[in-house]
Amino acid sequence: MSNNSFVCDCNAVHKHIVENVMKAMPEEDVFIKLADFFKIIGNDTRCKLIYALSVNEMCVCDLASLLSMTKSSISHQLAKMKDAGVVKSRREGKEIYYSLDDEHIASVFAISLAHINHHN
Repeated sequence: MSNNSFVCDCNAVHKHIVENVMKAMPEEDVFIKLADFFKIIGNDTRCKLIYALSVNEMCVCDLASLLSMTKSSISHQLAKMKDAGVVKSRREGKEIYYSLDDEHIASVFAISLAHINHHN
């Protein structure tokens, strides 16, 4: 397939289509936040954490054991994820339990995983 196979050879702009999409297009800051969200979840360790937390709320010790990582490494990743609104925490005595911030995170992750599995 040549490099030009994806280049449109027409010179006509479908103005009504462009205008409709432009009206529906979110503001620039929304796309920046969206890209930042995908950067946060675009890491294999954080994907594993999201998967684990989509199954069950867990503490750092549980997650470290599950992923064969240090508690420090897990805490570092969870802090980034919490700052980005991907996970939340709750304290129970001396333990802190982590879970996904809301059902949207689980949905985005499940849809993405289904897409990956569909192409395998």
